[in-house]
Amino acid sequence: MDHTVVSRIVHHSYSQEKPLLQEGVPWWESLDPDFARRPEPFDLELRDKLQVGASAAFDIGLRTAGASLISGLALPIGYHPLELHRTIKDVEFYGPFAESGDASRFFKAPPKNIRVRTSEADWFPRFSPDDGTTEVIRFDSPFMPMNPRLHHSYLRHEANRVAYARYWRHHDGPRPTIIAVHGFTADFYLINEWFFALPWFYRMGCDVVLFTLPFHGPRQTEHSPFSGHGYFAGGASRINEAAAQSVMDLRVLIDWLMEKRGAPKVGVTGLSLGGFTTALLATAEPRLSFAIPNVPVVSLADLVLEWQPIGMAIRAALKVVGRPLSDARKFVAVSSPLTYPPAIPREKLMIVGGVGDRLAPPKHSRLLWDHWDRCAIHWFPGSHILHMDRGEYLRQVARFLHKIDFLPQGA
Repeated sequence: MDHTVVSRIVHHSYSQEKPLLQEGVPWWESLDPDFARRPEPFDLELRDKLQVGASAAFDIGLRTAGASLISGLALPIGYHPLELHRTIKDVEFYGPFAESGDASRFFKAPPKNIRVRTSEADWFPRFSPDDGTTEVIRFDSPFMPMNPRLHHSYLRHEANRVAYARYWRHHDGPRPTIIAVHGFTADFYLINEWFFALPWFYRMGCDVVLFTLPFHGPRQTEHSPFSGHGYFAGGASRINEAAAQSVMDLRVLIDWLMEKRGAPKVGVTGLSLGGFTTALLATAEPRLSFAIPNVPVVSLADLVLEWQPIGMAIRAALKVVGRPLSDARKFVAVSSPLTYPPAIPREKLMIVGGVGDRLAPPKHSRLLWDHWDRCAIHWFPGSHILHMDRGEYLRQVARFLHKIDFLPQGA
């Protein structure tokens, strides 16, 4: 058993199996061309097999519905042949950033002294601490698209140019602060307070922040059919820029927490697209005390090829423009956490993966684990939506935070 696996579920061949990526070769070239169809088997007890099977079936149904929705509402906008031709040309712009392997070239540090506005939250979905305050944070995002071609089309979405977060802080602070980043379309405070166990971590002595991703919630595009639509609807180049904006806005938030509010330590965790963002932030922000991606995606190109009917539509579009499937990775390599080394030590990294996940399959967690030199990882017997044994992995996360001296003594 690999000692970095901190769960009772273990892929027993991990310690012998070679990493999925070839050292010294860009991941978009060395990863198996058929990675999207690659299984990630686990040796499971009967109880776990039943839990995984039931939860995976739920994911598959949701995945099909979500893929159909995206196919109908996003593909016609951002993935038609003309837009794909533009994306291919954009690889000439983004390619050198990815090939450099230097995250600081694409994920620029934000300007200093961005004005952050706070106000008392006017409603409390569930958690309103007696010994603290709940605030809404707003600031004007300083992000400017890296690609000049996208300046007008990206910046015309005015609502997306204001960043939002919700902040629970102790009166006697500042305290070590956990930033949580929600998943795709899942920006609702009520869900995320519960999912990330924010009240639990708050009571253990942390201040906690829930960050809203670009194009989600109040940051949605005008006439957006659902939260998050704008993140993907503009094609692969829009995804690259939205990822870069996510990282910059989070770094503005970290600047403010540490330099204006005096937070002694700041760490980040996120779910799904939030896990992807967490992993990206870990490549660009050396001040992080920890990064814990939960059921993360790491290769968006490979992910969408598994989502039907969108996978078939993407394959057909690539065929029209005469590009192989492997080239799809190059379109978004600049915004993948696999492209860059982490900016914080391996000991401050932990991954949480779902064995039955069919929305962000466990092979993505496995791939990030290999890339991060096999840091701590916890497997739970559930899916992307149904996190079986969630209490156990939260306890493992708490143990991890104690081990790295993030949580206050005695918490």
